[in-house]
Amino acid sequence: MEIGYFTMPSHPPECGLKEGHDWDLQVLRWLDELGYQEAWIGEHHTAPWEPNPTPDLLIAQALMQTKKLRIGPGGFLLPYHHPAELANRVAMLDHLSEGRLNFGVAASGLPSDWAMFNVDGMSGQNRDMTREALEIILKMWSDPAPWTYKGKFWTVSKPDTMFDFLKPHIKPLQAPHPPIGVAGLSKNSDTLKLAGERGFIPMSLNLNPAYVGSHWDSVEIGAAKTGRKPNRQDWRLVREVFVADTDEEAWKLSTGDMMGRMMGEYFLPLLGHFGFKDYLKHAPDVPDSDVTVEYCAKRNWIVGSPATVAEKIEKIYDEVGGFGVLCVFGFDYKHKPEAWHHSLSLLKNEVMPRLAHLGSAKKAA
Repeated sequence: MEIGYFTMPSHPPECGLKEGHDWDLQVLRWLDELGYQEAWIGEHHTAPWEPNPTPDLLIAQALMQTKKLRIGPGGFLLPYHHPAELANRVAMLDHLSEGRLNFGVAASGLPSDWAMFNVDGMSGQNRDMTREALEIILKMWSDPAPWTYKGKFWTVSKPDTMFDFLKPHIKPLQAPHPPIGVAGLSKNSDTLKLAGERGFIPMSLNLNPAYVGSHWDSVEIGAAKTGRKPNRQDWRLVREVFVADTDEEAWKLSTGDMMGRMMGEYFLPLLGHFGFKDYLKHAPDVPDSDVTVEYCAKRNWIVGSPATVAEKIEKIYDEVGGFGVLCVFGFDYKHKPEAWHHSLSLLKNEVMPRLAHLGSAKKAA
C-alpha cells in the first residue's frame, strides 16, 4: 500500500486566497520530503470552504518546488472547460512536470457551480458533458489526422497544416497521456463505472466503508463492459486521517480543531442538504441528527496513535477487500503547522511499516 494526499483544498472562509495557496504549497513540499507517492488538488468555484478554482496554478508552482511527488488536479471539472483548450493546457503541464503529472477529472457536484456555468446538473448534464469532453481531449492527444468532432456540447476541429507551418502540435510528455483519475462519491457510482470501463484510476471519496465497498463493484461492472480486469492496486481511498503520539492528543487535534470545524460548519451541513448523510452511517437506521463530527470521528475517520491508526487502516482494508493507495484528506492547519507535519510524518514513518504485509495476497481481484 502507498500513501498520497487529496485536498479540496479546504480553508476557512476568513482565510485569504494567497494565504491558503501558500499553506497548500508548504504541505506539498512536506509530502515530497516525506516520500508520499502523490497529491490531488480539487477545483471548485462557489464554495468559500473550498476556494480554489485553478488547481493547475498550484500544481505548476508545486512541481517547481518538489522532486518526486506526482501531482495532479483531483480533478478538473470538465463541464467548465473547453476541451481543446484543456487538452493543450494539461499537455503543457505534463511537460513542466517532466512526467510527474496525474490528470484527475470530475463532473462537478455543487449546484452553485452548476448555476454559475448554466449546467443542468439535476438532469445529469454535467456527467454527459464530462464524458464528451474527455472523449475530445483523448482524441486531441491520440488522433493525428485532421478531424472535426461534432458533439452535443462542443464542436472541435483538429485542422490540417495551414499557411505551411500552422498546425496542432501540443501533446503530453507521458505517452499516450498522463494517468487519468476519476473520483466517485455516491453508492454504485457512475463515474467509477467509467473508470473501470476505460482503465482509469478509481478514487473513492471519504465515506463509510460499507458504501465504499460498492465502489469497487462499480469499477468491476464498468470493466466487464470492455473486457478489462481491474487491479485493486490502482484503487485510491480518500480518508480523514490524523496521527499523534497518543489517541487523546489525536482526538483533540482532529475533532477539537480544524478537521472538526470544517466538518461541523461546512461538510456535514452540505451533505445534509444533499441527502448524503446516509453515506456516512454505519447502519441505515441511524438518524441524520446522530451524524455529528464526533460520530464521524469514531466511525469513519482514521484518528489516533500510530498503533491505533494502523489497526483502523487494516480494518478498512479488510472490509473493502483491499486497495492500493490511501489518500489523506487535506485540512488547513497553518495555525498549528507542526501538528499537521507530525501527523503526516507519523503516518509515513510509524504507521506504514506496520502495514507492509497488506496487499501481498490481493494485488488483483
